[in-house]
Amino acid sequence: MSTASTAYELQVLNPATEEVIAVVAGATVADVDAAVARARAAQRGWAAAAPADRARLLRRFAAVVDQHIEELAHLEVQEAGHTIGNARWEAGNVRDLLDFSAGGVERLSGRQIPVAGGLDITLLEPLGVVGVIAPWNFPMPIAAWGTAPALAAGNAVILKPAETTPLTALRLAGLALEAGLPEGLFQVLPGAGTIAGDALVEHPGVAKIVFTGSTRVGKQIMAKCADRVKRVTLELGGKSPNIVFADADIEAAAAATPMSFLDNCGQDCCARTRILVQRGAYDRFMELLGPAIEEIAVGDPADEKTMMGPLISRVQLDRVRSYVPGDAPALRGSAPDGPGFWFPPTVLTGLGPEAPAAVEEVFGPVAVVLPFEDEEDAVRLANATDYGLSGSIWTRDIGRALRLSRAVAAGNLSVNSHSSVRHSTPFGGYKQSGLGRELGPDALAAFTETKNVFISTEA
Repeated sequence: MSTASTAYELQVLNPATEEVIAVVAGATVADVDAAVARARAAQRGWAAAAPADRARLLRRFAAVVDQHIEELAHLEVQEAGHTIGNARWEAGNVRDLLDFSAGGVERLSGRQIPVAGGLDITLLEPLGVVGVIAPWNFPMPIAAWGTAPALAAGNAVILKPAETTPLTALRLAGLALEAGLPEGLFQVLPGAGTIAGDALVEHPGVAKIVFTGSTRVGKQIMAKCADRVKRVTLELGGKSPNIVFADADIEAAAAATPMSFLDNCGQDCCARTRILVQRGAYDRFMELLGPAIEEIAVGDPADEKTMMGPLISRVQLDRVRSYVPGDAPALRGSAPDGPGFWFPPTVLTGLGPEAPAAVEEVFGPVAVVLPFEDEEDAVRLANATDYGLSGSIWTRDIGRALRLSRAVAAGNLSVNSHSSVRHSTPFGGYKQSGLGRELGPDALAAFTETKNVFISTEA
């Protein structure tokens, strides 16, 4: 349910064509106030409901989402430029996370702690109203990462989607009502970050903020939350390494590398945009990587064969271009001409580890290849960044894989794989990649208060 007034409007563009596909009312400060009041009223009844009843409604919500996978996926293609295959996965991820969170409702239990003179128990109680501020790069799944466990833990949720991608969020809110969730429990407020976002962050009736976006904005939100000692979960930027040792299956590593940083046109905090290759395997790896990059099909995201679509906006296109020197050696793929925010798959070589493209988050289809000598050198390069979100280690040596997994400062690592995200395992970053963890078996607990109760048994 959208509850925004008509004080200002947001234009939604199709990134592949630059056409306006929708105009959405933007939420004002007054809209946020009203939404919080509705959410607080709905949350009291939701928290008082039997856990089995909450779980049943969340499973029904998941089932309704499942019935609308294709509709949601095509909305995502239009508003975000995601390939249709990716968009179907994203809608399915919402469904799966609702199901997974529903399974945790009746297992959200406290503890009994042995003490002298009585019985001590802990209770996990909902926070109240949770504000979720979702990004434009994965509008559906990341919105669900905060929304599903927060609802399961007994909270109400107000979701503010990114200005450029509000359509799937609005549709999910409608599907929640179809599934029978109470009015006011899950609301969507499209709007500008400086208006609706700030109002949500600063509102005294909002107990926690879940934000995914840039490190710069995350720091601003954290500072505003600190003023009210408001809880916050932050999933921020990344500059993840793809570490390839000479003893790895080089053919497999090279074949997997393109989509490790080109998925979603590189607009992914987990993108492996620093490709670190041991010097003994460097020439062979590069020989294989060139053709693999050229084979990436870039084009109409609605086409089932497309592997990479456009960037989200003109602003993002200009940002990506700024990181690619005109004279830098590079491997390049192709991209369409004409309307749309297109940039070809690009791998830069010959740059030093201090080059901007090697240390800053480009958030586009651009990676840098850097050679390394040994394990110590690989770890040094992998950790030479302010970020620590994800990364990959390619080696046949299990001992080396475990040593590197301990040494690389990142919250999510994969060995001989580029997998970063599962709804059933924790996700989050080190250093300036964020604060807190989402997903996994402990996700619901992050939306609760722990209350300790001592019951005296002495006469």
